[in-house]
Amino acid sequence: MIGKLAGAWLGNRIAGRNTGAKGAILGLGAAALARRSVPALAAVALAGWAFNKYQERRRRGPSYPSDATPASPSR
Repeated sequence: MIGKLAGAWLGNRIAGRNTGAKGAILGLGAAALARRSVPALAAVALAGWAFNKYQERRRRGPSYPSDATPASPSR
């Protein structure tokens, strides 16, 4: 329901002064395009974010607490 209302609003904005069927068709097309492309774009963005986090963590290397470093042997 909300998608249809958003599509009608977007179609009205795109059509401008040319109201009527043109705005309805453009709104329907915009809603259909958004319905199909938004989940794919969100998945691509999420995968890119995860890959970026993976690369950052790899570049940093392992981090150990200061008390976990081996002490120099004393003779």
